[in-house]
Amino acid sequence: MNLLRPDIAAMKGYVPGYQPPDAASWIKLNTNENPYPPSPKVVEAILSEIGMRGDSLRIYPSSSCQQLREAAGELYGFDPSWIIMANGSDEVLNNLIRACAAEGDEVGYVYPSYSYYSTLSEIQGAAVRTFELTDDFCIKDFPDRYEGKLFFLTTPNSPLGFAFSPAAIEELARRCAGILVIDEAYADFAGQNALEFVKKYENVVVTRTLSKSYSLAGMRLGLAVARPEIISALDRIRDHYNLDRLAQAACKAALLDQDYFRENCRLICETRGWFTNELLRAGYHVIPSEGNFVFATPPDRNGAALYNILYERKILVRLLSDPALSHGVRISIGTREEMERTLAVMLESL
Repeated sequence: MNLLRPDIAAMKGYVPGYQPPDAASWIKLNTNENPYPPSPKVVEAILSEIGMRGDSLRIYPSSSCQQLREAAGELYGFDPSWIIMANGSDEVLNNLIRACAAEGDEVGYVYPSYSYYSTLSEIQGAAVRTFELTDDFCIKDFPDRYEGKLFFLTTPNSPLGFAFSPAAIEELARRCAGILVIDEAYADFAGQNALEFVKKYENVVVTRTLSKSYSLAGMRLGLAVARPEIISALDRIRDHYNLDRLAQAACKAALLDQDYFRENCRLICETRGWFTNELLRAGYHVIPSEGNFVFATPPDRNGAALYNILYERKILVRLLSDPALSHGVRISIGTREEMERTLAVMLESL
């Protein structure tokens, strides 16, 4: 007896980056994690929340995450009613599809970008439409008026690293009949962001994560900024205790320690620039990146061979399964020492 929906039984599902069981013995540059620890104030906040006996853990956490909304609102310049906290930004992406796209409705996104958009849409029973990029990273054949319920725009783009200009984003906001979701998972490493468009256009939602720039991938923290009516709808369909006590303590401490955050981002961007220049000098093709990673193509355009050479030296990068991206690899930016060791192997492979 088949107890599952046929489409769910047949779907492949999203495959996340490999997490080796002996991670400490690898240079791990495959999932865009931050190479530096979170703010010391995060650890202090978690330990304080646990207390001597851990007594607070028997009590449910705040359902509204109001303190976090207030902290994020003050940081980004929005009233807390414009902000929702989430169990990773993936939760917001999922709930936006649930809130806006019924079975058969269309959801669009740029190809290549975050393929999880497709998985979430398939689960909902929505139709998926992708738009390819031109050679100069513009969206190809985008209609004058896009009638899909949602359009996801990852900027800076992953896996390629480039960012869409504010003018290009604003043009999309005007041309989307439904919601334009601007996925800014990597925006803290870029020179600009799209938060201004949330106030200017009622159909714009910006999502953020604390996994990358705040070094909190292990805590699963994210948020969205949108008009209060959208936030209210997302509030109604989320898990009522979607962030546990320790995650909330970590989130507030991280958001409040902006000095540590800025220095962390500065180090990564500095290393990104150095690493990119060294690869270019050696003959690699590297797309200018505004994320905490680069997409690098070796002169022979054999990404799999490069991946295997690095893997043999216990350096883990991301080889995308898509044949259209097999010519290169995505490399997260680690510490300067990690990138020097990675560079040395990549130069030896030429």
